[in-house]
Amino acid sequence: MSELSVVAVLVAQTGQEDVLRQALSALVAPTLDEEGCLGYELFESAAAPGTFLTQERWRGQSDLDAHLQTAHVQAALGAAGEALAAAPAIHPLVPVP
Repeated sequence: MSELSVVAVLVAQTGQEDVLRQALSALVAPTLDEEGCLGYELFESAAAPGTFLTQERWRGQSDLDAHLQTAHVQAALGAAGEALAAAPAIHPLVPVP
């Protein structure tokens, strides 16, 4: 099984940046404790404040799929609710030779 790298992009509605920032920050610690998580970092764009990115590494697709179904992900998405400007964009990455 090969390692899976993922970038997720989440954009806050104007004025809702703090709500989204708090919801996403609450995901970091429990995600790092998940079986199959090799790395998980949260960033906010300096060029586009209110745009948040996660840089993730998983053992494989099944671990990412399991992560997306966890109670803490569902709770964060529920807490973010209307703070999101659009649905999260999840980008599994493939190396460029």
